[in-house]
Amino acid sequence: MGKGKHRWKPSTNWLLIFIPVAVLLEYVPSLHNPVAVFACSGLAIIPLAALMGQATENLATYLGQGIGGLLNATFGNAAELIIALFALSKGLISVVKASITGSIIGNILFVLGLSMAMGGFRFETQTFNRTAVRTGTTSLLLAAIALFTPTIFHAAASERPGGWSPSTEQNLSLAIAIILFLSYGCTLLFSLKTHKALFAGDNDMPHGPAEWSKGKAILVLFVATVLTAFLAEFLVGAVESTRKSLGLTETFVGIIIVAIVGNAAEHTTAVLVAMKDKMDLSLSIAIGSSLQISLFVAPVLVFASYAMGKPMNFEFTLPELFAVIASVYIIAQISGDGESNWLEGIQLLAVYLILAILFYFLPDIKIAGEGGAH
Repeated sequence: MGKGKHRWKPSTNWLLIFIPVAVLLEYVPSLHNPVAVFACSGLAIIPLAALMGQATENLATYLGQGIGGLLNATFGNAAELIIALFALSKGLISVVKASITGSIIGNILFVLGLSMAMGGFRFETQTFNRTAVRTGTTSLLLAAIALFTPTIFHAAASERPGGWSPSTEQNLSLAIAIILFLSYGCTLLFSLKTHKALFAGDNDMPHGPAEWSKGKAILVLFVATVLTAFLAEFLVGAVESTRKSLGLTETFVGIIIVAIVGNAAEHTTAVLVAMKDKMDLSLSIAIGSSLQISLFVAPVLVFASYAMGKPMNFEFTLPELFAVIASVYIIAQISGDGESNWLEGIQLLAVYLILAILFYFLPDIKIAGEGGAH
């Protein structure tokens, strides 16, 4: 697992037209509309995420499999991380936490569900490497346990006078973040170095020469990252006005909308390779992305929150925890036999839609560290 973007992406470059549109909407007073800014910024980030993926792929060709795999893993969720960092800087902690939850369940249920369904419509039964998937789902279970722990601590410790305090929970969350970060490093070492033969199915793509020169790849990566940061600021700045205009909660915006925007390019790739009967690769993209979010991006956001002077804890709402644990459980059940079909894909999509409906109707729940009571 732990692999980032892959080849065979459809071109989303036509969406780059939304970059100047977003700039005009943001800076021209007569055109300014928060909902339009939010929508155009989100659409513009999609092709930039795809370009960052292409750039890291090409650099991986020059740098070798080990460093290239690490580079892909690091930049695999750059768009989501950048958006979350800007949201964190503006104090939108509930949106940040919801985007973590949304990315995990979105990749497991929506991406894999759509991939299995579309692949299953073309091929009666598709097979994949059970060992690789089991390693990924076990790591996701570790993440689910880690995310559940602070909420259990809060519930248990608050029953005793003086047993719970914001500072204690911050320390607990920081310790968990360090463990998750180290676990992610071990996961990369396992999949890219010591047991890379087990993940051979992840690399069943033809390895030809790089399409871009090293200089072009570095330039594209730099420019795309800067533009993504630029647009992420627009996107986050319009979140409050947009959600109020549309009657949405911060949780729904983070779990569904922000998560889909940040993962759109990767979602498309996973579906396309599944339709080519490359389920190992499709699973690697979806589960690998969830691992990057839970074991890498989430801890980085906790570390960054301390640097910004706005410490974020790992206490999530019960509906979010239920969604993550249920998602990990169902993918472990479905993938256990090493085979998939279209019905299993539809079942995953059904669970995702049920959870999306839950978060649409669920009112905002403030928890400790977000300016409200749990």
